Amino acid sequence: MTLALNGSSEKKVTKTAVCFMGLSHLLYLKEYLKGIIFALIEIGFIGCIPFIAGKIKDLITLGDPHPELAARYRDNSTYMLIDGILVLAFIFIFVALYVISVRSAKKSYGIYCRTGRYSSQKISESLNNAFPTFGIAPCVVMLLIFVVVPLVFSIAVAFTNYSSPYHLTPAKTVDWVGADNFISLIFGGTGWSAGFARIAVWTLVWAVLSTFTCYFGGLIVAIQLQESGIRFSPVFRFIFILPYAVPSVITMLVWKNMLNGTFGTINRTLWALGIVKHGTVIPWLGDATLAQIMCIVVNLWAGFGYFMMLSMGTMTAIPKDLYEAARIDGANNAQVMRHITLPLVLFQTMPLIIMSFTHNINNFGIIYFLTGGEPTVADTTTTRAGGTDILVTWIYKLTMNLMRYDFASVIAVLIFVVLAPFAIYQFKNTKAYKEGEL
Repeated sequence: MTLALNGSSEKKVTKTAVCFMGLSHLLYLKEYLKGIIFALIEIGFIGCIPFIAGKIKDLITLGDPHPELAARYRDNSTYMLIDGILVLAFIFIFVALYVISVRSAKKSYGIYCRTGRYSSQKISESLNNAFPTFGIAPCVVMLLIFVVVPLVFSIAVAFTNYSSPYHLTPAKTVDWVGADNFISLIFGGTGWSAGFARIAVWTLVWAVLSTFTCYFGGLIVAIQLQESGIRFSPVFRFIFILPYAVPSVITMLVWKNMLNGTFGTINRTLWALGIVKHGTVIPWLGDATLAQIMCIVVNLWAGFGYFMMLSMGTMTAIPKDLYEAARIDGANNAQVMRHITLPLVLFQTMPLIIMSFTHNINNFGIIYFLTGGEPTVADTTTTRAGGTDILVTWIYKLTMNLMRYDFASVIAVLIFVVLAPFAIYQFKNTKAYKEGEL
């Protein structure tokens, strides 16, 4: 079958390619190898349609309860959900290949219109042309299976009633409930919604305060070490970076013992110095508000060293001519810091401040190992969330203790919705993104 050189046969080529993968390559473009490969892909997909349909049906229904059967013979909703998402990923890959086949046909026809001859049928040349596609294909497939599928599964669980004791697989099946979990957790007006509101507010307060205290604490220390002319400043830098370098599990457990209200070192030191009456118990970690304050203080102790080193590295890159010109103009130390040092350091480190904020929202270690989310508050009996729990530690308790996977997934989705804009903003402001190169 012949094709017109003036491009008028483009619709015919496109329609044929859309009707069946590789058909245009076989009928019009004489690219037999490519056409056979594309045709085999579609034939294989058609052969898998009964299997795909069954998995899609299982994804929609998530199984039927059969209490009369043994546990290993019952429908497992979790497996059905995972299999269904994997099948959707498989369909996505097939659709992507279908689009590639159509574009390939149009591209080959364009080459035919420009040159007046068909593309080369040499296998070596065809493989060279297809090398970029084959090279990136394994990465795309692995990304889809090991990143996208688990992420979609976590999001999907938020729209089910997957929880203990009534909908826990394999003994029970799971059902789709739509947005009921979101409504119950956020707007339900129950202990759950009150607990969520309390923890969400504290998480934001924690993230903001822990980020800015560490940043400005490290900046102030860096300026002092840089400007004061201390002879042994490298020794102080080494000492100040130690809390950040030591694993937080160890340091947080040490602080937990030191802040113990009964036998902690801090209370006993205050007794020995006569600052408080002997036997007076200061509940550093026993009162919700005081425990939250101590979390921020201990995080400042552990994290300011990182920003200190970061700020000092940035300040060393500031040209000395700026400082000399400012001194000649009569600027004092405070003015130099305000108009030269601080603006330049902030400009260089602002993306890292955003990154630190997103990190602190999910800073599991500091809270869990220092307080374990304690102390208990009014809604702890219902939600199992203590006075210092942030959203990520609450997710841990919901999954490990209560087995409320549905609510845990809802919280994870909400965290993603909050953090995704920050991550996108940070990525778009990187040099590699702006310049299109590393």
